[in-house]
Amino acid sequence: MPHRPASPWTAYACLALSMALVGSYVALSKPLVAALPVFLLAWLRFGIGGLAMAHWLKKPADEAPMTSQTRRLVFLESFLGNFLFSICMLFGVSLSSAVAAGVIMAAIPATVALLSWAFLRERISGRVWVAVGCAVLGIALVSLSKGVPIGPAAGADEAAMASRTAWLGNLLLVGAVLCEAAYAVIGKKLTGVLSPKRITAFINLWGFALVTPFGLWMAWDFDFSAVAPGSWGLLVFYALAASVWTVWLWMTGLRTVPANRAGVFTVMLPVSAAAVGVLVLGERLNGAQAGAFAIALAGVLLATLPQRASPGPAPAAPLP
Repeated sequence: MPHRPASPWTAYACLALSMALVGSYVALSKPLVAALPVFLLAWLRFGIGGLAMAHWLKKPADEAPMTSQTRRLVFLESFLGNFLFSICMLFGVSLSSAVAAGVIMAAIPATVALLSWAFLRERISGRVWVAVGCAVLGIALVSLSKGVPIGPAAGADEAAMASRTAWLGNLLLVGAVLCEAAYAVIGKKLTGVLSPKRITAFINLWGFALVTPFGLWMAWDFDFSAVAPGSWGLLVFYALAASVWTVWLWMTGLRTVPANRAGVFTVMLPVSAAAVGVLVLGERLNGAQAGAFAIALAGVLLATLPQRASPGPAPAAPLP
């Protein structure tokens, strides 16, 4: 069988680092979507990722052939977790902000728990139900907050346009949350039959195939010379982080950790997205968004802090 992480802490580190990288590229995609059309950006991302890990497609000698069910799950994993997530996230961030994305995506841990309960039959506690309520309240607050935090140099017209389109961006980001949660649940099933490297390579290949018609259409008359050199460097980081590093790290950790518990580590996504938005992109955190972020994180803590074990009955004496 493929190698498993040496300890649960190794798996936890892989999961946390994966989601921190996702949050970083969610935020950094804001300047990328300003330089490249969304479908062209997604196509280039999958293409660069595919070149980087083409050798991962080869089947190891000790791995069983894929069944038809596994192939369907691989397609769904790519369609929801790569293709639709990328489209919803990129359009959502372009219409909203990295800070808003961070707040809304704080709902991912609770959403993963719900889907794990529904599809994997993992038990969900009362505290997780309360966390779901906190996530919903956080999303409502950020969606109803006036305006979108933008850079200090933005003019009045830009601010007005951002306010009008923010609701659509927030709705798309909610769609990205659902896609990411489905990605975690389906990935748990796949790690039982495929190695993390092959899962990563296959779902990227499907993502490239799905977005290629749109990417070619956008590339046909796009002026590539107008893209600044710095944007190309950021694109390479985005492609490797989104298509290679984050997926491999997540699948490696998911082999050991239940999907319900792995969902906890998606809190690193909104934290890193909001941090990059404020510290790197110059966005501002308004009062409603700060409150929404605090409520969402409180819900995550409520759902993930270890519970005190209740004393059970004394163990029965062994039979003679």
